[in-house]
Amino acid sequence: MQLNELLSPEGIKLLGLSSSKKRLFHEIGDLAEAQFGLEPAKVIEALLERESLGPTGVGHGVALPHARLHNLDDVKGLFIRLEKPLDFDAVDRQPVDLIFVLLAPENSGVEHLKALALVSRTLREKAICSKLRANSDVATLYAILTDTTTHQAA
Repeated sequence: MQLNELLSPEGIKLLGLSSSKKRLFHEIGDLAEAQFGLEPAKVIEALLERESLGPTGVGHGVALPHARLHNLDDVKGLFIRLEKPLDFDAVDRQPVDLIFVLLAPENSGVEHLKALALVSRTLREKAICSKLRANSDVATLYAILTDTTTHQAA
């Protein structure tokens, strides 16, 4: 599995400001509707439900919100870069500005975990995160995220 199988350039969004995690999830719901035809309310509900189990802010300004939805055929990804970092209840208590969202079919097991591991490994790389933070062009962000020479597939 590679990130270009999960993410398209149209699934990347730059946001200047999001006032809260819940507001960010509304933005994600709208993006999921535009990209995958998903019902925004269902996406928001699933993300909030998952978040209630424990925050998905993994540290170093990165969050990996994810949820399972019954009307998906395969794992899908969205990427959001915030201009102004947001409090995300991250494990290191640092605000988050890089958000990679994974939406998986309700019954996906191993594929969801493989995707989560791939995204986690990719965004653990300081050099990749620095490049993502230094660029505002969607095509460039997509190229950085999907460059298979920088990270290995799961």
